[in-house]
Amino acid sequence: MNTNLEKYQQNVKTKKGSSIYMWASIVAVLLWSTSFVGTKVAYASFSPLTLGAARFVIAAVILGIILLFKKDTTKPSIKDMGLMAVSGILGTTIYFGMENIGVELTTASNAALIVASYPAITALIEFFLYRIKIPWIKGVGIIIAMVGVYQISYNPHAQAGDQQLIGNIILIVAGFVFAFYNFTTRKVVKKYSMITVSFYQTLAGAITFIPIAFIEKSSWQIPSMNSFLMLLYLGVFCSVIAFLLYNYGLRKLSSSSAVTLMNLVPIFGVLFSVIILHEVVRMSQFIGGIIVILGVVLSVRETNQKKIRRNEN
Repeated sequence: MNTNLEKYQQNVKTKKGSSIYMWASIVAVLLWSTSFVGTKVAYASFSPLTLGAARFVIAAVILGIILLFKKDTTKPSIKDMGLMAVSGILGTTIYFGMENIGVELTTASNAALIVASYPAITALIEFFLYRIKIPWIKGVGIIIAMVGVYQISYNPHAQAGDQQLIGNIILIVAGFVFAFYNFTTRKVVKKYSMITVSFYQTLAGAITFIPIAFIEKSSWQIPSMNSFLMLLYLGVFCSVIAFLLYNYGLRKLSSSSAVTLMNLVPIFGVLFSVIILHEVVRMSQFIGGIIVILGVVLSVRETNQKKIRRNEN
């Protein structure tokens, strides 16, 4: 009797502990869902690569200050430092460079909907790289999600070289980059504090971003107040707070499970785009978004069920 009670209490405690990591990831994703609108607003004064560099320089400075106040003297090994640098370049420089360019070319709502396919992309890469078996339900989900992305991106009236189509393709490729960011981050996130990992990732990404931003030097200008405030929001909330929360969630969640929460991005991303930017969502986009979310739910359903059964045992 006591054994059963202790087991029940342990299960309750485990579920509560797991929910903290889940909610941390959810809040991070919600903050990221506002970044599409924020980026569009900031483009009134900033070019894509310049905005990315400025955003992550701000983030690196803030994280460095936090690290000093915490007096965290932990020095990562050379190997782990290398992994943090690689993940920082992947998740900061390459991913956000591509995302910023993609968002400039397409709509904020399109970007939000395409990001929802990232869990399926992650699961697919896990299969090819790590030979993780894909159950038939998960496989069907991945296929459905890809069909949804096609539905969002395809416009029968678009002409060759259409900016929105190019932007959509760039965002899809960025999904593969984000998947590799997750794989690389998981190798170090359990060894060091969230601040340490995020600082070195962001620092590496910012340093790499700065020289690339000089490509847009001819378009630099004094930013408007709205653009400057949006830059600060992107730097503090979407880069620092969101990344800390997401890295915290990765401590207990698998790469595919954590990134699955990205299916919240289209819901809030499109909502913010319509309310703030007054974007008009085509019926094909709406249908494509529903298909993507359905595919994502199916692609992780089997994995989550296995986890639940394993915890119960």
